[in-house]
Amino acid sequence: MISPFPTIPLTARGNPVDTVCGRRFSAAWALRMRLRRSAHAAARLGSVKVPPVADRIVDIGFATILLVLLAPLVAALAIVSGSRFRTHRVHRLGRHGERFNRFEFNQPTGRLGSLLRLCRFHHYPALLNLLRGDMTLVGPRAAEPGEFPRRDARARRRLDVRPGLVSTWWIRKCGNVDYGSELEADEEYVESRSGTGNFGILLRAVPALLYGAARETVTKSVALFGLSIDNMLLSEAVEWIMERLEAPSVTRVAFLNADCINITFRDRAYRSAIRSAHLRLADGIGFKLAGSILGRPIKQNVNGTDLFPQLCEALSGTGKRVFLLGAKPGIAERVRDWILMNHANVVVCGCRDGFFPVSERNNVTSAIADARTDLLLVAMGAPRQDVWLEANLAATGAKVGIGVGGLFDFYSGTTQRAPQWMREMGCEWLYRLYKEPGRMWRRYLLGNLVFLYHVIRERSRGCTAHQDSTKPTIVS
Repeated sequence: MISPFPTIPLTARGNPVDTVCGRRFSAAWALRMRLRRSAHAAARLGSVKVPPVADRIVDIGFATILLVLLAPLVAALAIVSGSRFRTHRVHRLGRHGERFNRFEFNQPTGRLGSLLRLCRFHHYPALLNLLRGDMTLVGPRAAEPGEFPRRDARARRRLDVRPGLVSTWWIRKCGNVDYGSELEADEEYVESRSGTGNFGILLRAVPALLYGAARETVTKSVALFGLSIDNMLLSEAVEWIMERLEAPSVTRVAFLNADCINITFRDRAYRSAIRSAHLRLADGIGFKLAGSILGRPIKQNVNGTDLFPQLCEALSGTGKRVFLLGAKPGIAERVRDWILMNHANVVVCGCRDGFFPVSERNNVTSAIADARTDLLLVAMGAPRQDVWLEANLAATGAKVGIGVGGLFDFYSGTTQRAPQWMREMGCEWLYRLYKEPGRMWRRYLLGNLVFLYHVIRERSRGCTAHQDSTKPTIVS
């Protein structure tokens, strides 16, 4: 009888029988595992190279319908624009890093070109790439050759799937919530991609189109509603705050959303407090829309809720002392517990609720000063928190004071935040209205209309006359 195992020479070490049997068993097991790994590798390769039939049917059907429906519009634009309206090819990377030519339109200039860019009509010819199988409806952005380092594992991972016309990164950029990197967003998509997930991404792309194109060139500050708004990324704001904690002067930071702007038009004390703040940050989708309408693009939605964990990470291990002031009794303590659980090396030197009478103001400021506070977070809501900081920050001895609104409620678990997909759609306000209709209906249903009125009025004026371009002096 011929043995199925490969012949292995005996050695002088150990028991010959045990050695031979052990080696025969090991060789057979290794061969079996190699065959199994080869089968798995072939299966994985096949699943990547051959797209699911359903996906191809959807891509082909979608591309065919749109090509037919929009053909008359393309013909009309070609006649109106003449030779300026042409198709060109751009080199892009497809699945497995294979290069392909993506088709795009050269767009006419002027108002017609601006309208077409707003509608992203220059991507219309890319529907041909869907028919050819170069691209799919949803996937990572088709990158240029050499745009990402090939040695980066995430850059290679995004090439496991075909690039898409719509990507989660583009949606986040349109909604100004692109806090991470494009490679992180693409890796997240590749790891969790599914048919239902792709459908949800397509739904989120609809409001993204309404918000306008993702930012390109922006200025360091933007004049809106008679105020100078600091145009920063979230990471830049954290870095700025950390630098001010090392300075000998006193600094105030204010977050501004649509409701805050409405309040500034009817509350002079609050407007004064905002104008004298040293850092004014755009918070919410309202500023994204206002910037798009007025032609003054906003870099990012820099809100306190998203900034807080990054700030805690930056504070970790620095020895800077944080005091939490505001919200209802017991809430600040729960935020302190969250900090200690997630960032154990952050020093929380004190907590106090925001429900204290005016007569207690001196006692509160003294307690903050006695705690040797470096960073004071005040969660009293607008306009009270910013007016209070303007009047009392110097007495507390803190280097930086920030009005953080409802942040304590979120991190204490009192209020649930909108899910990620709603935030990407710019609908976090709608979620808050759904959760607290009795408290929020006036702010959102009426307040959003008032904010839109202020945007339209500023556009009609071409308003820069009331710009507060001067920054307050930071004094010791």
